Amino acid sequence: MSYPIVEKKELAPNTVMMQIHAPLLTKKIRPGQFIIVRVTPNGERIPLSISGWDGDKGTVRIIVQAVGRTSTELVRLNRGDSIEDVVGPLGQPSHTGQYGTCVLIGGGYGTGAIIPIAGDLKALGNKVIAIIGARTKELVLMEDELRAVCHRVEVSTNDGSAGVKGLVTDVLAEILKQEPVHMVTAIGPVPMMKAVSEMTRPLQIRTYVSLNAIMVDGTGMCGSCRVGVGGTTKFACIDGPDFDGHQVNFDELVYRQKMYIPYEKKAMELCACK
Repeated sequence: MSYPIVEKKELAPNTVMMQIHAPLLTKKIRPGQFIIVRVTPNGERIPLSISGWDGDKGTVRIIVQAVGRTSTELVRLNRGDSIEDVVGPLGQPSHTGQYGTCVLIGGGYGTGAIIPIAGDLKALGNKVIAIIGARTKELVLMEDELRAVCHRVEVSTNDGSAGVKGLVTDVLAEILKQEPVHMVTAIGPVPMMKAVSEMTRPLQIRTYVSLNAIMVDGTGMCGSCRVGVGGTTKFACIDGPDFDGHQVNFDELVYRQKMYIPYEKKAMELCACK
């Protein structure tokens, strides 16, 4: 069974939004879960966050940035093309409840993943503030979609071309001065999630991060996505992807991710999609 791409839209250089027809998945998806896709019959399996879904149309929305061989192959596909495999929904749903004021932080393509979480939190009566982080204005993703499900959206860019000049932590610091915050969720690059967790730790603000670790099977059998959380080993695919940011061993996580860099470079060198 293949999964056709019914819509594709370029959001930024090397970054696209895709709607994939996968009707069975939409019956079970909850915010915070992910899918694993295989683009070609002999290709690798990669995890992708779910940015939204439509049960009536049977479609799942993903945001993909071309950073490695498989993601580059995926971004090169067009409407009407098909993906070999789509498995999911996988992982545990995000922590949603009645907290009060919630700040959701999206860095880069991680911005898409906070949209469903924001919608659920708002429906439960929380005040939802979103922060989008990007290097430049051209790389700010899904701002309009976030504004539709949040009470307030702030943007930060490294060069100041949109919103606040600086990092998402600069914006978060200002929000923390303005009002009490009861929950923070950060999804994006590991250094960003670590910085957010360190900022909220002394304030004892409940903080969740979504770990986009290396995954293979997505069922906890291979152990490739193991991560230290609170002094114990967890599997991001079945215990996560969301974890308490104050308990994650980020140094170990960074070390393990760097282990695969030579293999990723070799895969790109052999990739016909370059």
